Amino acid sequence: MPLTAPVASGSEEGGPAGGREQRPAVAESAPPAGPRQGQPEAEAVRGSGPQNTPVGSRAGRQGTVVGSGLAVHAAEPAPTPVIPGAGPASARPGERPTVRLRDSEPGDEQPRYAPEWLELREGADAAARAHELLDPLRIRLANLPGRAGGLVVHDLGCGTGSMGRWLAPRIDGAQHWILHDRDPYLLHFAAVASPRTAADGSRVTVETRRGDVARLTSDALVGASLVTASALLDVLTREEVDTLAAACAEVGCPALLTLSVAGRVDLTPEHPLDAEITEAFNAHQRRTGLLGPDAVTATCEAFAEHGATVHVQPSPWRLGPGEAELTSQWLRGWVGAAVEQRPELAAPAEKYLAARLAACAAGELRVTVHHSDLLALARPTGGAS
Repeated sequence: MPLTAPVASGSEEGGPAGGREQRPAVAESAPPAGPRQGQPEAEAVRGSGPQNTPVGSRAGRQGTVVGSGLAVHAAEPAPTPVIPGAGPASARPGERPTVRLRDSEPGDEQPRYAPEWLELREGADAAARAHELLDPLRIRLANLPGRAGGLVVHDLGCGTGSMGRWLAPRIDGAQHWILHDRDPYLLHFAAVASPRTAADGSRVTVETRRGDVARLTSDALVGASLVTASALLDVLTREEVDTLAAACAEVGCPALLTLSVAGRVDLTPEHPLDAEITEAFNAHQRRTGLLGPDAVTATCEAFAEHGATVHVQPSPWRLGPGEAELTSQWLRGWVGAAVEQRPELAAPAEKYLAARLAACAAGELRVTVHHSDLLALARPTGGAS
């Protein structure tokens, strides 16, 4: 699946900071409330998105998706304020939007992740994802009941669709991707930029569903071959992760859940404030009951309790001079979240950030942001495709 506050404010999945799809200053986005689960607002996009359409390009704003000779017209979502390159805008000063994609009260401002930030991090995400999990996934998919009819993949909290662009060309067979997010703007980008062919040249089609992934039930996954998500687990609660594990177990489909923050960051050269900033950022991620850096452990436990076999592999971002723009945005979000958690760090953190940004601009800074990828292989049932 599918998510920063003021640019100096923290960050997590969708934005610059700890990792997840690296949410910037404040955790993932909570886009406009969509239809209730089970009554999703769906937009079918057949083979959509020319492969040369850049994510976040103007071409994606016309409300028309062209692919395989079929155009699908969708109402263009009303724009909401975003901070370029910094993930979700904050709902109100000092508030921390979450990526849980929940329903909201009428009139609530709904932050969303800036496509510019998601595009900026996509290369680092692709390089980080654990290829070691692909072979066991391919073996499971090849042996699913009903595989001849093609794969049905649900991508939760899809953002701009980077998971589909990475995974679809790496697995064989016809694929129908169902992209879930609460942000219609990001769903549109995801549909436009989706891949059209699988590893063996088979057709890939796409459908978008606007809704609440935190409330996903097994009913929504009937017929699913695979569930995927990027940088999502750390912005869920333990209860929500258990609900996801139970839903996958009930329909017997595997889950590939990537780029969850591990709570560790290595910076070279070292600085005396590194550990304190890291600790404050991790505490920020755990606010309001979210799992943050405990997400992978909690998810492994949840899937295992439901009978799944779970594989975990590291998937770190490795950022050097070639990723200076991404590193600088990540630094601002990471330090900003730490200061939001511990305001007394503001003065030393300001000097720390200035020094780190100067080293980054000079090509002298190396950063490793640790994540983990998880593959949960549920016991097959008749519910999987």
